[in-house]
Amino acid sequence: MIPQHASALLISDLHLTPSMPLTAQRFFDFCEKEAPKVEAVFILGDLFEYWVGDDASASSPFQQEVQRAIANLSTKVKTYYLHGNRDFLIGKSFIKKTGMTLLSDPTIVEIAGQKWALAHGDALCTADLGYQVFRSFVRKPWIQKLFLTLPLNWRRGVAQHLRSNSHSQYQTQQRSASSQLKMDVTRAACAAVLKDQSVDRLIHGHTHLPAHHEESLDTQAWQRWVLSDWDLDHPESLHPRASALLIDGAGVRYLDLIKH
Repeated sequence: MIPQHASALLISDLHLTPSMPLTAQRFFDFCEKEAPKVEAVFILGDLFEYWVGDDASASSPFQQEVQRAIANLSTKVKTYYLHGNRDFLIGKSFIKKTGMTLLSDPTIVEIAGQKWALAHGDALCTADLGYQVFRSFVRKPWIQKLFLTLPLNWRRGVAQHLRSNSHSQYQTQQRSASSQLKMDVTRAACAAVLKDQSVDRLIHGHTHLPAHHEESLDTQAWQRWVLSDWDLDHPESLHPRASALLIDGAGVRYLDLIKH
């Protein structure tokens, strides 16, 4: 049975890390202030900048603080989690300790009487063939199992290397219009997911391009809402960003979390 709620807040791409304290504090405030006002909170991936295994949180006071904040929130509202491309190794231990419910990608939910398809969004970026090959490889259970057997400092080293490469590629692609298109979701991928799930409303993150789209392909039409990433720690290079998508009986709209 699909989750059903009268109201919900949806967030993604917070990329929480100790080096971004303002963003982290806004998440802690969100858990205390805005989130308890709805029936459910959906986190659609990339809550953390990277995740190298649930066992790593034992030696990370920061990850433990995030864990406590979510666990406290879960006592007040129903919380859901969907893996992102940075934290797909979040496992059963972390999910259990936080009280969240893990969702598949994509998944169908009903909010305020309407059915929605939820996804992180990276699987929809089908124009980026290189990334899709990489994604298919690292999502294989045997690869993940092998990686988690490595010493913790090795895993952190691999994550830092991938993180550095990803940041460099992102900066390069931001300067190229063709690369920006490559990084975005494709209409064909969105249409296929929505047809398969028999819905015409989609919410995703990953692209850091928050907007509401009315789209169509051939005879199929749908709505697409893109969630914002969060960054309150680098105003010198980018505008501060932090928002959530609020859905209730009054409709669908973005909630600006910078002004709150």
